[in-house]
Amino acid sequence: MNDVKKHHWLMTVFFGLCFMLLWPGIGSAEQPESSYWYPEQLLNWSQDSDPNAVFNRSQTPLAKREVLYKVNDNAQSKSKLVALSALNPTTSGVPSQGGKDFYANTFSYWQYVDLMVYWAGSAGEGIIVPPSADVIDAAHKNGVPILGNIFFPPAVYGGKIEWLNQMLTQREDGSFPAADKLLKVADYYGFDGWFINQETEGGNSKTAQKMKEFLVYLQENKPEDMQIMWYDSMTNDGRINWQNALTDNNSSFLQDGETRVSDSMFLNFWWNNQQSSFDKAKELGRSPYDLFAGVDVEANGINTRVAWEGIFPKGKEPLTSLGIYRPDWTFKTSENIEQFYQKENEFWIGRSGNPAETNENGTWKGMAHYFTAKTAIEKLPFVTHFNTGSGKFFSVDGNVVSEQSWNNRSLQDILPTWRWLIEGGQAVNVNFDWDNAYYGGSSLKLSGAISANNPTHIKLYKTNLPIQKGTEISLTYKTDLKNPNMKLGVSFTDNPDQFVFFDVKKQSQHQWITDSFKLKEYSDKQIGALSLLVDSDQQVEDFTTNIGEIKIYNKQEKDNDVHSPKNGKVSDVKFNEGIYADVALAWESSDSEVSHYEIYRKLSNNKKEFLALHQTKFTIFQI
Repeated sequence: MNDVKKHHWLMTVFFGLCFMLLWPGIGSAEQPESSYWYPEQLLNWSQDSDPNAVFNRSQTPLAKREVLYKVNDNAQSKSKLVALSALNPTTSGVPSQGGKDFYANTFSYWQYVDLMVYWAGSAGEGIIVPPSADVIDAAHKNGVPILGNIFFPPAVYGGKIEWLNQMLTQREDGSFPAADKLLKVADYYGFDGWFINQETEGGNSKTAQKMKEFLVYLQENKPEDMQIMWYDSMTNDGRINWQNALTDNNSSFLQDGETRVSDSMFLNFWWNNQQSSFDKAKELGRSPYDLFAGVDVEANGINTRVAWEGIFPKGKEPLTSLGIYRPDWTFKTSENIEQFYQKENEFWIGRSGNPAETNENGTWKGMAHYFTAKTAIEKLPFVTHFNTGSGKFFSVDGNVVSEQSWNNRSLQDILPTWRWLIEGGQAVNVNFDWDNAYYGGSSLKLSGAISANNPTHIKLYKTNLPIQKGTEISLTYKTDLKNPNMKLGVSFTDNPDQFVFFDVKKQSQHQWITDSFKLKEYSDKQIGALSLLVDSDQQVEDFTTNIGEIKIYNKQEKDNDVHSPKNGKVSDVKFNEGIYADVALAWESSDSEVSHYEIYRKLSNNKKEFLALHQTKFTIFQI
């Protein structure tokens, strides 16, 4: 039988019946796949007839987030950034909620992204693709809306005009059944809208007019917070004729007189200056920041030539927002996770590796040069285990409970806002460590040398967290040193650069240990940032410490009981090779603040064997 251990210190709370997928180390359970359709399949889809639909739901609400303050004088928060990223390598065959591979595209620079487009779709697999559930979870936890993709390919890539015509078919009353189904899918799966990329040739002015009616129908029937983004491809005459700007030929797909047609437009890549787009948007009564000037980095990544001043003129406001096409270049061109994370850092931060110092980064200054990092850390409790969303093993409270490699972006923590913002002594390095974990598959590693009386201040998180009478902060760490040589730093929103430091004193002896501190003295303030200070009154040549958890919580809530899940049931048992069984397990979450449940199998000797865990609450696994 199965035993469920609850874990209640992460932020997300679910109520009602939810769903999940797990894979233990032995055998190969049947894996539900993320959805993808051609138009006819979409029109015939319903959640009741699709056996995989329940696995593809995200019930993670979109977190609120703020700018608060900036660490880079060049960065601004008026224009926005959209990323069109292939977060999974294929359209088909994508596990609904993670898989067994440690090396996966665990994108984590959400703080610089205002909108994510789940880039997928092909003529040979399917052209309408919602995001996989784990990606929705990760985006929403960080406060980033995410869109599914509708890709009508050029004929040379297998595009068919009949697919376009099927999508634009109307009922007698003028409604669009495909549009209704798109809205239903987004609502049921829990994502935030659609990116529409119409590049199939063969249309005419009537096709263009019907497409505008389709877009207006979406506007009139979608929830207010759902977004529809249009790609600069089709023009008013129905031809595919990229404008690379907002012009008279394509502007009616954004705004037609008083009618809002799309919420935003992604402009094609061949531009030098977007002043004309800025002017045209103003003429139409639309914000120029509803326009995203595209930069194609798929082939060359950080070596891509970009006319940056054509969007960000010196000394002036930005002309448009920025669209990054295929930032997954960092993953595609890497051979391992260490290389991937290094390339990610250079892509988003620049070669300095410091988001506050980007002026000397060369022609690719990094996104931190142009955009102020935002934070979704606004509620207690806040907990991070520095879990990147994949691992070579799985640890629970410092104990390795599974040696099976895994990936599940639903379990990715909100990772440090600044990577890495290091002040003072520069001999201490900071990075993720996938060989040590207190909870999950990774931790934060500090290493290097400490020179006497030359402290290194590592600013990690931008936050906006309330402090109450019972609020405490704790640090869980592991080190070989007798003296931890660390202080835990907290600043407040009224002066985020001024830190209060708490001495970390407990000896670790290479075991995970937790030191806690009361914040009652600072009641009614808001925490603006979290940091670590590495300091010593004598030289330390070989400093190594792993940080397994930082937690801010209210003491009275920590002491509350977390109730077990309700109405558990097993169904859909399938036997495999006579010795394994694929088992579907479902339950309702308790009424407590539960982020996820750990699933264990109770053996005949009363010992427990870890199977897996997930933010949501339905699983198929093998026993």
